[in-house]
Amino acid sequence: MRLKGQYFYTIREDIKDEETVSGNLLVRSGMVKKIGNGIYMYMPLGLRVFKNIEKIIREEMNKAGALELLMPNLLPEDVYIESGRRENFGHDMFSLKDRANRNLVLGPTHEEFFVEAAKMKVKSYKDLPFNIYQIGNKYRDEPRPRYGLIRVREFFMKDAYSFDCDSEGLDKSYKKMFDAYKNIFDRLGMNYRIVRADTGVMGGSLSEEFQAVTNIGEDILVTCDCGYSSNIEVSSCVLNKEKEERLKTRELVYTPDAKTIEEVSKFLHEKPTKFVKTLIYKIDNEFYACLVSGDREVNENKLLKLLNAKEISLAEVNEVEEITNAKVGFAGPIGLNIKVIIDQDILYKYNFIVGANQTNYHFKNVNVQDFKYEIAADIKNVKEGDICPNCGRRLTFQRGIEVGNTFKLGTKYSSKLGLNYLDDKNELKPVYMGCYGIGLGRIMAALAEQNNDELGLVWPVSVAPFKVAIVIINNEDDKQKAIANALYNDLNRNNIDVLLDDRDERAGVKFNDMDLIGIPYRITIGKKINNALVELYIRSTKEVYDIHVNDIMVKIKELLDL
Repeated sequence: MRLKGQYFYTIREDIKDEETVSGNLLVRSGMVKKIGNGIYMYMPLGLRVFKNIEKIIREEMNKAGALELLMPNLLPEDVYIESGRRENFGHDMFSLKDRANRNLVLGPTHEEFFVEAAKMKVKSYKDLPFNIYQIGNKYRDEPRPRYGLIRVREFFMKDAYSFDCDSEGLDKSYKKMFDAYKNIFDRLGMNYRIVRADTGVMGGSLSEEFQAVTNIGEDILVTCDCGYSSNIEVSSCVLNKEKEERLKTRELVYTPDAKTIEEVSKFLHEKPTKFVKTLIYKIDNEFYACLVSGDREVNENKLLKLLNAKEISLAEVNEVEEITNAKVGFAGPIGLNIKVIIDQDILYKYNFIVGANQTNYHFKNVNVQDFKYEIAADIKNVKEGDICPNCGRRLTFQRGIEVGNTFKLGTKYSSKLGLNYLDDKNELKPVYMGCYGIGLGRIMAALAEQNNDELGLVWPVSVAPFKVAIVIINNEDDKQKAIANALYNDLNRNNIDVLLDDRDERAGVKFNDMDLIGIPYRITIGKKINNALVELYIRSTKEVYDIHVNDIMVKIKELLDL
């Protein structure tokens, strides 16, 4: 691509409404353009990056034996109702009606329709296994689109589905996709971790996430040197047994205006670990009192799984006050007329402090024998420094952006939607499914987050919009122009993506733009060409070399491993 006369622009100033480094740099470099809340255009340079990511994904999927197709995005709503997921998506699903008043949606995900595609082939066990995939748009009405391309309303995804006779076959298909994913993210040059995750609305027996490690990641990754890795949503906590104490007599104490753990702790001169806080939740329209240690937070995802529930939210202020007969901040388990769930650690706490369900009062020296509870289970969030459930060492936290996920769906969708096969005994059996997704826009944003400096983007070679940029210092110098054009043509003949900056701009402007858009290698042709030398600049290390013009092609091929 020759820049002169082409559609190319950059922005010098930071972008006010982009709160992340990647969002700011992708807009400034002319890669993307925001046109609405959570809606972006991919501009020519950004589309080249996107296509390079897509190419790597497609190559690895094809290599793993998956076959590509393309699904529509305008879909009948009744299919999601039949599978039981319409209610789960709720307001996240874009809905509309056609002229005949039929309900349609913009596809947030396509499991149901891949099942329909599979039905066209599957009749007997001889038709299995196989894997099909697509790369296409998805739509979700995010309540808070943010972080540039990381959380948007329209996004691009590769979703693949494997179909097998049984769980053993699913295990084999899953491993193929899992290995393909590792190859993809390795080729992309991404710093990533693989963590155990919640299956969410997708369902199934197993979910693993490929998380790009970045400081702005929305997910907290719990890791250990032993190899343990999990999303905090599902990370299990090791049971903590406190040293046994002699049980004391319960005591009602006056705690005026002390509502929070910090306030009560200061008032009573006790550590937060001596407290047990009571949180009132509304779970599938039923109220529960959930108890955790004063220094811990409730894990709502664990609660949902524990109760096999769909919806969870903290009770409203008026609801809490009606249930406890006290102002918010004084809730406790004693005498409540709703179900009580306690974290497993509470079983081994002694003489702790709880709210008394009386405004301005707490109970001291409370023990589990003093109240009734329905369930004791692990319902808290793990904390950094907790004990690893695998090896006993200390856990550490990292932040991550989920860029890929894999699910063992089992027979969840095939059973509901009638995807069956006849086995070798002529008996009808449901097909076992796996699901494998990758977010292309998120990959682009995550790579931008991981690969930048004070000058701009530093794309990995595998995804850069161009591998090499040629900069002409003086467009009036015929020799510089001739050498630049000859080198440009030579690189093109060798199938090396090259950009020629032949604009009538100052050298500093050209250098700044090439740094901003993140081209891995820059060849500068200036006065040194009179001595048959060109300057090679390596973007990632900022190293500069003078190289004979006859040797530059060999050097570029060496750097690109061609």
